[in-house]
Amino acid sequence: MAIPDHFPRRVSRSSPAAETTDTTTTPDTQAAGPAVGSPPAPAPSSVRWQRAALLLCLAAQLITIAALIGADPIPASWAALLLAIAPAPLAAATLLVPAPAARMTVVVTGVVVLVGIIGQITHTGLFFVPGLAALVMAALRLWGEEPHLQPRPAVR
Repeated sequence: MAIPDHFPRRVSRSSPAAETTDTTTTPDTQAAGPAVGSPPAPAPSSVRWQRAALLLCLAAQLITIAALIGADPIPASWAALLLAIAPAPLAAATLLVPAPAARMTVVVTGVVVLVGIIGQITHTGLFFVPGLAALVMAALRLWGEEPHLQPRPAVR
């Protein structure tokens, strides 16, 4: 008995999977969701910008925390503590809530980051400028989407 006998044979397709028609599905099964083997739906462009904002805010937040507890620490002002605590959880909340609520949380996150940048302009505030730019783009994309036509994909 050889190893290929244990595994099913590969079936090559002459056309891409998206072009083939599936006659076994009914309108009821199509409304329930995508088939098990189908590729995931592409993420809306706002989700990409929200992920970028989350990563940039997280990186700047870690830099701020390191500056607060480092060998030559910056003063623990309200702006430094705001930037050390708030941006990454708020940016993560924009990814986890539905689209109508994400519109509000992305604005709140942008305001928090902007106020922190203004308060910490001479120390670590400038590290948050790329995150603020990504938040602005995410907000613009969120208002450009039609939430009833484009469901938000699950965060992976």
